[in-house]
Amino acid sequence: MSALGRGWTPLALVYLALAIAGLVGTWTWNLRAVLESADFLGDLSGGGPAVSSITTDLLVVAIAAVAFMVVEGRRVGMRRVWILVLLAPLVALAFAFPLFLALRERHLALRSDRDGRPDA
Repeated sequence: MSALGRGWTPLALVYLALAIAGLVGTWTWNLRAVLESADFLGDLSGGGPAVSSITTDLLVVAIAAVAFMVVEGRRVGMRRVWILVLLAPLVALAFAFPLFLALRERHLALRSDRDGRPDA
């Protein structure tokens, strides 16, 4: 058993911290919207707690996705993952992250074909 506890790797702890930040960050704004009797969906076009909640939500997901891309890319031996990381803020995370997943699957399939063994 590691010093961090069974199964709790440093990366797992980073993801857990991001999950907690996401929960606290979004629900701080969600509760504010409820207490102010705000029209959550209506506020999406005009600002307010709804927009702040969604912004926090997307920011935490973006950080977790980029961390996953870097760590998983290194783990499976992908090259040039940094290009995909740059695409996230320059183009869109909605483009860069699925592209990373597609390239990861292709990389694993090619490696499996080359080595003659399945990869996970």
